[in-house]
Amino acid sequence: MAEREKLIELKDVQITFGSGRKKFVAVDNVNFDIYKGETFSLVGESGSGKTTIGRAILRINPTSAGEILFKGRRINGRIDKELDKEVIRKCQMIFQDPMASLNERAKVDYIISEGLINFHLYKDEKEREEKVQRVLHEVGLLPEFASRFPHEFSGGQRQRIGIARALIMEPEFVVADEPISALDVSIRAQVLNLLNQLKASRGLTYLFIAHDLSVVRFISDRISVIYKGRIVELAEAEELFHHPLHPYTKALLSAVPIPDPEIEKKKKLLIYDPTLHDYTISKPQWVEITEGHFVYGNEPELEKYRAEIEAINAAERA
Repeated sequence: MAEREKLIELKDVQITFGSGRKKFVAVDNVNFDIYKGETFSLVGESGSGKTTIGRAILRINPTSAGEILFKGRRINGRIDKELDKEVIRKCQMIFQDPMASLNERAKVDYIISEGLINFHLYKDEKEREEKVQRVLHEVGLLPEFASRFPHEFSGGQRQRIGIARALIMEPEFVVADEPISALDVSIRAQVLNLLNQLKASRGLTYLFIAHDLSVVRFISDRISVIYKGRIVELAEAEELFHHPLHPYTKALLSAVPIPDPEIEKKKKLLIYDPTLHDYTISKPQWVEITEGHFVYGNEPELEKYRAEIEAINAAERA
């Protein structure tokens, strides 16, 4: 099997806010790669550092330590002007709240084409209008919507405008920051389907940020689970759902609702207790337990996880 191309690489990334006694470590020693053409999901509870990582990749949040690479070139810290422009063009973001992320005083035509205007990515006014209409059609909106204001649209339509604004720059990498959490349940599937269609048609790579594991299972190739700024487990989507190892991952999975009411009634909810880890003697490390399945733990915990994997494999062989 040919080695996959790494589009984004994070190496020992740390992000802090404040200084001195008020210093707060939001993201601590994070390592992962995102391969070209995949959807890599980052899952965790509110305040765990998911959005902070996404914003750091897009150079919105500065990093305190470590490296972030885009196509093998470092993009965190000071970089030259040309590379900065390339990152702005090729890495885009879909924001969580479609109500707050659009300029209420600007028409949709300007909102979508603002990036084109800033980077002069059109020959004349006719070409700019054509690009706007083409991208509106691509996200399932009518061309005449370009002359309207954001307050005239529903939440789902606004999020489509946000997606169109990202797509018009022809990005390679998109950070989707909980793009469906502010939407009605009925519209969520439509937006997820749209993101999948665009991934296939445009060859996009996503960092999909969410707090709901049931959502990411539908859209993800690989999933990483983050707790208090540290990634505790990373695996392919189905592997993570079938063989979760870290107690926090198991607790998150137990909170996913089951459609069958009889099974749901009997289901046991797991509560994660961080005090169960004793790292005073044996220090934790980030280890690949099986191919592509990484977990954070100390040696006794890793031995326990390996025994779990062996037991599961033996049961499947029987």
